[in-house]
Amino acid sequence: MLAATLCGLILLAAIGDAAASNVYRWVDAHGMAHYTDRPPDGQAATRVAVRVTPMQAEVSAVARMQVESDGDHYDAVVTNTLAGPVEVQLNVINASNLAANPPLPLRALLKPYASVTLAKLGLADPTKPGGFQLQLAAVPGDPTAQAQPATYLLPVETRSWRIDQGWHGVFSHNDAQSGYAIDISVDEGTPVLAARDGVVMQVESDFDKAGLNREKYAERANVIRIVHDDGSMAVYAHLKLDGALVRLGQHVAAGQRIGYSGNTGYTTGPHLHFAVQVNRGIDLESIPFQMRSPSGAVAIPGAR
Repeated sequence: MLAATLCGLILLAAIGDAAASNVYRWVDAHGMAHYTDRPPDGQAATRVAVRVTPMQAEVSAVARMQVESDGDHYDAVVTNTLAGPVEVQLNVINASNLAANPPLPLRALLKPYASVTLAKLGLADPTKPGGFQLQLAAVPGDPTAQAQPATYLLPVETRSWRIDQGWHGVFSHNDAQSGYAIDISVDEGTPVLAARDGVVMQVESDFDKAGLNREKYAERANVIRIVHDDGSMAVYAHLKLDGALVRLGQHVAAGQRIGYSGNTGYTTGPHLHFAVQVNRGIDLESIPFQMRSPSGAVAIPGAR
């Protein structure tokens, strides 16, 4: 007998399509109560009273794994939850008497929404017992992508803005993912614009809290991630609750409204966090970029 265990180590690099933060209860014209994760739309919305129950939103996984029994072996099935490419790495630990095909660890690139059997796991010696545990890491983006030079538009629609933290800022721009990020100070509810043409690959819009506990709030910022035609990805973070105006898989043009700024996640106050990232092989890295506003080139603190 082969015993399987999921370790549940899903690397939450950025955010996927979120679970709902509210439950909506409404009663239709026939007196029937409905419970949904979205408010009623159309004519029904004008005729019924809706009660909203806030729910605690959880960080969504970039990829999900299931281990399915198939006779004398197990299939490790991994699903990409995003509308863009995701690289995954499957590891095995605490294995005994295990035969894996292909051998582990392994890496694979999953297309948008793809569900793939990455490995088949069975007994190396059918006469003896065995067991294993699996770990899955997942990172948005194609590691073979080559980012091309591009000038990005200022991603906020307002005359009142400033950059409070630039590249390699000591507060929070001190790791690979955010080293080349900027924090644009704007009022909550400021329209956020696509800085470059692309496809919406991730949306998170269900968080409503902020704080300075990095462990608690770092992954709980509302985010939109847009992948460009060269494989680079722009990240727009700290959006307001329900502040996304775009959907997964939607093509957007530079200058198009995609959401509204807010104050969610690990933050000291309302602002928009913007970065351009690439996948360097199960590892997200931010990269330098140029930006212009309606009045000309944007001077980025920390740029040389």
